[in-house]
Order: sequence, then structure tokens, then C-alpha cells
Amino acid sequence: MDRKQSTQMLGEMKLFAGFSAAEQRYIRRSLDVGLGRGDAAACWARNSTEAAAIETQARRYRILDLIRACVPDDEAPEDAEPFLASLITLSMSDLREGKLMSFDAYRFLYERLVGAAARPWLVSAFCAAVAQPGVHPGLRKELLQSIPVMDVIAAGWSIRAPLFYPEWVEKVPEVVS
Repeated sequence: MDRKQSTQMLGEMKLFAGFSAAEQRYIRRSLDVGLGRGDAAACWARNSTEAAAIETQARRYRILDLIRACVPDDEAPEDAEPFLASLITLSMSDLREGKLMSFDAYRFLYERLVGAAARPWLVSAFCAAVAQPGVHPGLRKELLQSIPVMDVIAAGWSIRAPLFYPEWVEKVPEVVS
């Protein structure tokens, strides 16, 4: 890994460290589900309700392969429609969980689930998902206010792939000496 990649990875780690514990947990769990990393329910479910939520999320995430295949190469509206419609629907279901409390957390997750090529479309998908009637108005306000102005007015987006993919970390027993 070269110096530029090391700097990028450290920046991504720092961003992730700034998320709340609930956001970090949801992102790691979602990456396990969306990227097929092991048995997410066995790893993350603390009770039967969480196990059911993870199974529901796994069913929703089956569309990720289609979304990844439909990422538009350009900004033509006719190319974006099938991609955005699916991305907005999936985004809304994740945001309704109430665990992703900022655009940065959403973007962090979706850049990894869908890929860097989706980056230019994430602000629009996020805004459209947040504006859906199923998102509580208080949450909607908080989420919309979390979008950095620079992301809204950006003239372009990087297509570099993310390097840091957080995973489950087993608790290490404390040793008392």
C-alpha cells in the first residue's frame, strides 16, 4: 500500500470512528449482509427480533447485484431511472431503521455496498429516500440537515474505491494480572 492509499484508508477509518456506536454497528452488520460476509444473523442478532430484522434486510439486499449492474455511466436521465428507483427504495428501508443518522454514515455504507461509481448519485438517492412519507418528519429534518453543502454543490466526485471495510471484532477477554 502506497502513501496515498494509507492516507485514504486512515481518513476512512477516522470518518467511521466519528459515527455513533449504533451507526458503526449497523454499517458493519449491513456490510456483512450486503457483501455476503459470513452468517450475519448468527454474528449480529442479540435476540429473535434482531434476527428477523437481519433476515428482512438480507431479502431487501438481494437487489444489490442489480443495482451494482445498473450504475449509470453518464448523467442521462433515461439511464439513471432503473438504478435510482431501486437505490432510493433500498436507501429508504435502511434510513427507516433509524440507525444511520447522517448523510456521511449513509454515504460510507453505500459507497461500499454499491461501489465508488455510485458516489455521484448518492446525494439524490439520499434526499429522495429521506423525503418519502415513511420517514418520520423529525428524522427527515435531521437527515436532510446532515448533508454537507460541499456534497450538494460538488462539480464532480472521485471514483476511487473505498479501502476500509469495517468488520465484526470479537471481544477479547480482559486479563487481570
